[in-house]
Amino acid sequence: MADTTLVQLTDLDKSYGAGDTKTVVLRGLNLRINYGEFVAIMGPSGSGKSTLMHILGLLDRPTSGAYHLSAERVDSLNEDKLASLRNRKMGFVFQSFNLLPRTSALENVELPLIYAGVSAQDRRIRAKQALERVGLAHRINNAPNQLSGGEQQRVAIARALVGGPEIVFADEPTGNLDTKNSYEIMEIFKQLNQEGRTIILVTHEDDIARFAKRIIRLKDGVVVGDDLIGELQ
Repeated sequence: MADTTLVQLTDLDKSYGAGDTKTVVLRGLNLRINYGEFVAIMGPSGSGKSTLMHILGLLDRPTSGAYHLSAERVDSLNEDKLASLRNRKMGFVFQSFNLLPRTSALENVELPLIYAGVSAQDRRIRAKQALERVGLAHRINNAPNQLSGGEQQRVAIARALVGGPEIVFADEPTGNLDTKNSYEIMEIFKQLNQEGRTIILVTHEDDIARFAKRIIRLKDGVVVGDDLIGELQ
C-alpha cells in the first residue's frame, strides 16, 4: 500500500530567544497530515497556530524535532532548497491579500510564474485560467483598489493556484471579509479540496473551521484536540 502521509512532525519544538527571554511557542508536537486532507488549525491568540503554519509552509524552522514532507526531511534543508520546494509544492493565501496595488489582477496572479521562469505567453494563459477558476474572468485588468475585498481574496487564491501546488496554506483567509464573502471563499477552498488538493487553514472562527474535514486545536503550543468533522456533528 502506498504511503499517504504528506506531513509528519515528530517531537517538534519552536522557541525564540534564550535564557530569561526565551519564549516557547510549540512544544513537542507530533502530527500527521495525509495527502488530500482539508485541515483547520484553531486556537486562541498565542496558541502557536500561525507559527505552526509558517513551519509547515517552510517559512520558518523548528528549534528541534523533525519535519518530513512527502517522506523527505525538510527542517534542515538550505534556503535555496526550501524556496524550490515552496515554489513547486505550495501556495499561500493570507488575511491581508498581499496584492501589489498598482498592478492588475492578471499581473498579480502571474507573479509566482515570473519567479519560476515561465515564459510571458504561458504566464498569461495560466493566470487567466486561474482567475477563471475563481470566477474573475471579467476582472483580469482591474487593479486591487477597483475590486471588493472578496474579489481581492479570489485574486490571491488564483495567485496561490497558478503554480499547480499540492498544498494550499490559508492563514485567516476570511479575517477581513463579511460573512457572505467568507462563505463564498470557503466554498472555493472546499471545491479545491474535492479536486484533490490538500488545504491547511488557520482560523479562529468555528463556522469557518467547519468547512474543513478535520480540526486540530492548539493551546499554549500543544495539540489539545484533533477531530474529524463527522465526529463533532
